[in-house]
Amino acid sequence: MNIEICCNSVQSAANAKAAGATRIELCQDLENGGTTPSYAAIQYCVEMLKLDVFVLIRPRSGDFCYNELEIETMAEDVKVCKQLGVKGIVVGFLTQDGDIDTALTRRFVELAAPLPVTFHRAFDRCSDWQRTLEEVISCGCARILTSGCHPTTMEGLDTLRQIVAQAGDRITILAGGGITPDNVRQVILGSGVKEVHGSCKHATPGGYNETDLAQVRDLIANAQ
Repeated sequence: MNIEICCNSVQSAANAKAAGATRIELCQDLENGGTTPSYAAIQYCVEMLKLDVFVLIRPRSGDFCYNELEIETMAEDVKVCKQLGVKGIVVGFLTQDGDIDTALTRRFVELAAPLPVTFHRAFDRCSDWQRTLEEVISCGCARILTSGCHPTTMEGLDTLRQIVAQAGDRITILAGGGITPDNVRQVILGSGVKEVHGSCKHATPGGYNETDLAQVRDLIANAQ
């Protein structure tokens, strides 16, 4: 079972590493859905923590419809991430109608190559997941991060199982959204996923969310 921990800071990444995690999705501003982290944070997690780092490429919170200036900025972020030695890129592009923007997704898959691309939970906002799944596969993405088109994986467990079945071995389905040490085993057994994604966060005295070492350790143990 592959475990990915969503980390919104270098400290969160260090906590995940100390708990035994080997792969993270690195972002910042997790409270608002996550945005692209700083280059310094990426470099530290790659070079000092020796983690497999997947970087969220998202210039702002809000929707997943971007203008040309934002798209060009995102493209430059991908280029820098490749130079810094990350292991994967995480993106999500939708049209104003709520469908996947296939042209833009293909562009970023090509730009990120040979790094794998994860299509994030923008997938869950699409109206027809069966069609969207086929489109994401056709774009060349390696993974889809999804909660089964519901707010949490537990709520979307039935759909998540159907997504896994339709995907087969053509793309990896990464279950994420409300994954905890207490429910991770149920999600795995109920859906058939082979990868899970959790933030394992807790509120700090400073008023922000940080990855909790104990939760990561328990999540990894309970997922096996």
